[in-house]
Amino acid sequence: MEILLWLVPPAAVTAAAMAWAGWSGRKGRDEVDREAALARMAAALSQEPPARATGVARPRDRSTGIAVRPSRRAPGAGPR
Repeated sequence: MEILLWLVPPAAVTAAAMAWAGWSGRKGRDEVDREAALARMAAALSQEPPARATGVARPRDRSTGIAVRPSRRAPGAGPR
């Protein structure tokens, strides 16, 4: 029976989470007028989107899937 004691903390946390979810999801909390919310959404959707910064597009490097580190030796130096 002692081997099942490790189940007590997860069961307690699960029960606490279920109680919190039931309490926070109860009906009648912070009700919003549906018509007012729809009017706000329609006003937000009818606005012009903000201008985007246009810059010079750099060509994308083609990925080969292999990571290659640059060499730190001086150019022209032979193998060690």
